[in-house]
Amino acid sequence: MSSTLLSRIEPDALPDDLKQVWGTLNELTGEPTFVEVFAQAPELLDFVMQRFYGQIFFSGRVDERYKQLARLRLSQIHGCRTCNKQNVPGAKNSGFSDEQIAVMDKPTADLFDEAELAVLEYAEQMALTNHDGKMDSALYARLSAHFSDAEICELGTVMAVIGGMAKLSFVLDLVEREDYCVFAA
Repeated sequence: MSSTLLSRIEPDALPDDLKQVWGTLNELTGEPTFVEVFAQAPELLDFVMQRFYGQIFFSGRVDERYKQLARLRLSQIHGCRTCNKQNVPGAKNSGFSDEQIAVMDKPTADLFDEAELAVLEYAEQMALTNHDGKMDSALYARLSAHFSDAEICELGTVMAVIGGMAKLSFVLDLVEREDYCVFAA
């Protein structure tokens, strides 16, 4: 369980719509601290849950499958245990196998198609731990073979928001970390 210094709103004191969000997060991760803390600023929680996830992540131009792939790869790289607990089921629900999930750090063409390989490479460039991340012409060529420039921007925005929210969650101690997480508690 996280040991955030910020105050939390107890689940029974949450408005009904947030009780449902709390329940879903608790069921997936056992760590609903994010909702308990952010419920103090409902407009921010609404931004994350409705405007970002509802309007961009689960909707938008890019098939959700690619966003699930990028989200899981980022949480694996960043070492967010809470995130991995929800992102693994998200990836599985999008059709990724246990075998694919196990080898995302070393993906091969026999398990991933070209578009998926390009998204995984893009995620590697977007990771918080990659201080030299870059969209070079080779990566752009691989991505643009499958995605429009608008879709490449959407994928990048999704990863940027996810990365930023991960960093915020680490700083505020809202999530559990994997043993290998470089963002110390």
